Amino acid sequence: MSHDARLLTSAVGAVVLLILLIARFKVNSFVALIVASLLAGICAGMNLPEIAKSFGEGVGAVLGSVAMVIGLGAILGKLLGESRGAEVIAATITNAFGEKRLPWAIVVIALIVGLPVFFPVGVVLLTPIIIAIARRSGVNFLSIALPMIAGLSAAHGLIPPHPGPMLAIETLHADAGKTILYALILAIPAAILGGPVYAKWISSKMPDAVIPITSATASNNSSSRPSFALTVFTVALPVLLMLCSTLADLLLAKNDPLRSTAIFIGSPICALTISVIVSFFTFGIARGFTSQQILKFSEDSLGPTAAALLIVGAGGGFNRILVVSGVGDVISRAATSAQLSPLLLGWVVAVLIRIATGSATVAISTAAGILAPIAAAQPVNRELLVVTMGAGSLICSHVNDGGFWFVKEYLGLSVPQTFRTWTVIETIIAFVGLVGALALNQILKP
Repeated sequence: MSHDARLLTSAVGAVVLLILLIARFKVNSFVALIVASLLAGICAGMNLPEIAKSFGEGVGAVLGSVAMVIGLGAILGKLLGESRGAEVIAATITNAFGEKRLPWAIVVIALIVGLPVFFPVGVVLLTPIIIAIARRSGVNFLSIALPMIAGLSAAHGLIPPHPGPMLAIETLHADAGKTILYALILAIPAAILGGPVYAKWISSKMPDAVIPITSATASNNSSSRPSFALTVFTVALPVLLMLCSTLADLLLAKNDPLRSTAIFIGSPICALTISVIVSFFTFGIARGFTSQQILKFSEDSLGPTAAALLIVGAGGGFNRILVVSGVGDVISRAATSAQLSPLLLGWVVAVLIRIATGSATVAISTAAGILAPIAAAQPVNRELLVVTMGAGSLICSHVNDGGFWFVKEYLGLSVPQTFRTWTVIETIIAFVGLVGALALNQILKP
């Protein structure tokens, strides 16, 4: 067996083993991820010390970016629930749009929230509100939860200034403004088809899906409820801070002190920390809670996040093993040898690397590096090339993707349910993005 074939076989075998351990033998997801990761490294021929080191680096990289976000978001969500602020938002949205239009309202909200914030931040902020809406209205939880993750994912994967698309823009020397415009045009139908349309069908096929029980929804106090405006301001504050950061980065000079300050305050950790501190007053003291009660709420909120953090971290370790072993390089070489148009080739390269490694960022960055010389030598719409690679980098999220485990744990889904919902939604967005980009390319041709 050739070296490339061995790498591909080890990657496929590791994924199959992981699915069997969890779905068939009911092994704890955290343990199963560690076992599959180590065996994948061994079968790929990696040096034994390098396997453990790479796994640890992958865990650290993922937790370094999402652990603080999850922890701070859990505190904010807990206070939102205890103050009954989630009930206020749920009642207002339900009354304004009605039950039939709730999925459409949610996907629009998710797209807007997803523009300035990272996907995990959006999920952390919106999930308590989604749960409250589902409890109040009695609608199927998945019928509104899936539009939420579809809107957030479409914004994160397709629209700058998120890291993947921005990296591709820099590599290909594309125009950022045009890329944002094209991405917005394509993200809207992608989020709609992956969100309200697909959710309406799949939610009726999954009656066993239940509303997750989280610390953010366990509110039994008799405090006065915050107003709708105050609740929205507190929840939206991190989004606003991150949006200001993005605007400052785009509009202000690099040596402007205001730009540095805005970027610092608008970083996810700073923005959420500020919002949590504000919530201590708006959802805590102003509602009549004592400092001791607020401390207890904060401590109670962190316990349930431990299992999710371990599983997400292990998913990052699995991803890192596949990247370091060279699976992505093998996929890149095979895709480049195919005779395809640059737009389609960029999408295919991103798709194959995404499926093999599980990382959207690795997929789009690798695809951009491969397509850069092709884009320089051939006439191609570079902005649409960025969008097609972003779409391809989302496809078929499965067990080697940390996002798969994040969605599974946060929405309280089983592994098969996550495949039927999250994986399919990501794939819908990927295909809609490709088809839309190819159609738009024909329209824009002189």
